[in-house]
This record gives sequence, C-alpha cells and structure tokens, in this order.
Amino acid sequence: MNIEGSFTQTGEKSKLINLSFDVNGQQYVLKVPATYRLVDILRKELQLTGTKISCEIGRCGSCSVLMNGQLVNSCLIMAYQLQESEIETIENLSKNELHPIQQAFLEEGALQCGYCTPGMVMALKSLLTNQPKPNLEEVSNALSGNICRCTGYNGIIRAVHRYIENS
Repeated sequence: MNIEGSFTQTGEKSKLINLSFDVNGQQYVLKVPATYRLVDILRKELQLTGTKISCEIGRCGSCSVLMNGQLVNSCLIMAYQLQESEIETIENLSKNELHPIQQAFLEEGALQCGYCTPGMVMALKSLLTNQPKPNLEEVSNALSGNICRCTGYNGIIRAVHRYIENS
C-alpha cells in the first residue's frame, strides 16, 4: 500500500523520506516527513489508533508495540528507523477474536479506563512469547516500563496468572 504524507506535526513542510516496512503482516511503502515517529505513522497515516500517545518521552509505555519482535516505545522510534522493519500493534492480536492475554484482562478486570491496556498487553505478549511461564519478578520487570494510574496492577498480575494457567 502506498501512502504519501506531506506535513509535520506543526503543519510545516518537511523533508520527506521513503519507507518500506511491514505492519501487522501488511507491507507499506510510505513517503512521510523525516520528523515523524512510529506512533505518528501508525495513528495518522495508517489509522491504527489502538497504539496510544501519552507521555511522548518513552516513560509510560502506552505506545508500546513490537518492532522486529522486540518491545519498543513507538514515540521514541523515528521514521528513518523503520526501513525494512516488521511492526506488530495491538490491532494484530484480535483479528477474529480476543487474544488470550486480552481475554484474561477482561476476565480479571485488569483495566479501568483502558488507556494503558494496549501497551500492557503488548509488553506481556513480548514477555510470554519469550518466557511462557514467568515468575512474579519477571512479570514485574516486563511491566516496569508501563504505567497504569487506574487499576493498581493487581488485576493485571491476576490476568497474567490466568493466561499462564490456561496456556
């Protein structure tokens, strides 16, 4: 899919760069401002709004996605870093039905406002892909880059345990 962006966040013309990368299994060829970040491309150019914007400085984890299989804060990844990358967003997890991690969140009441939930789910997917039976310390470490101001994390920990039990 070819998409051409032409403006920066402030509306000023910017140098455009050509990118070719994969998002959720679909190849994209884009021409976007060099100043764009991955989160801008996902939300503005591709209309994948499941990835949230919050702190914009990589501290809250709301914008977490997988890039080449590694968890990253999409607000810190510049457009030029995307060339030939594979990106997975929260939208990829529930194409036909909820992913088991999402189902566990729902069953354990591991969300309130839901703003942090996509980043939390992506962080846990990264952990559980690499460590199917993590201990509490590993779960805590995996979630250390994600801030939730509503739930208090107990429901999230219960959701991880439910997911592990059902796997």
